[in-house]
Amino acid sequence: MEKLYYSISEVAKELGENASCIRYWSDSFPKYIKPFRNAKGNRMFKAEDIDTLRQIQHLVNVQGLRLDGVEKVLKGDRTTVDKNAKALASLKEIRSQLVDVRNLL
Repeated sequence: MEKLYYSISEVAKELGENASCIRYWSDSFPKYIKPFRNAKGNRMFKAEDIDTLRQIQHLVNVQGLRLDGVEKVLKGDRTTVDKNAKALASLKEIRSQLVDVRNLL
């Protein structure tokens, strides 16, 4: 069962990025990423926010876009980026599993 909210450290671990990077992207794109703040003031992200962060990660790390280019893509049709980002995440997970199997052999 999925949780309703994820902490910034959980999101960072999921995406393989630093928490400071997630915080920076969150602050850079407030129109698309709207984390909830708990009583302590910590950012808590919904699954939709994590999907958007995964798209931003793909655009920055794989396609090499700067933040202004990412903004343009996010304004337009994001379905292609979403499919590519999800495919890349699936491939990374499969690779990780294969490495685990290899290490067991």
